[in-house]
Amino acid sequence: MATATVTQAMKSTDVFPIMVIQMVSIGEESGALDAMLDKCATFYEAEVDNAVDGLTAMMEPMIMAVLGVLVGGLMIAMYMPIFQIGSVV
Repeated sequence: MATATVTQAMKSTDVFPIMVIQMVSIGEESGALDAMLDKCATFYEAEVDNAVDGLTAMMEPMIMAVLGVLVGGLMIAMYMPIFQIGSVV
């Protein structure tokens, strides 16, 4: 029975990026797999945070426009009866 390494299993799935596979391989060889996986997690966490920040920055003007239309619509709905009463008198 042959022993397979984590790196070999990761390569066979074609799911993981090359950088992660290489870092896991180095971690296995050096005996510091936990440190390498922690570095990978930190890198991808920062990448996700950057992507979320960019998406939020792109959505912000659209959210402001929608809120402006809603507030403007409420103001018109509230003042329209007052203007109609004024024009009748």
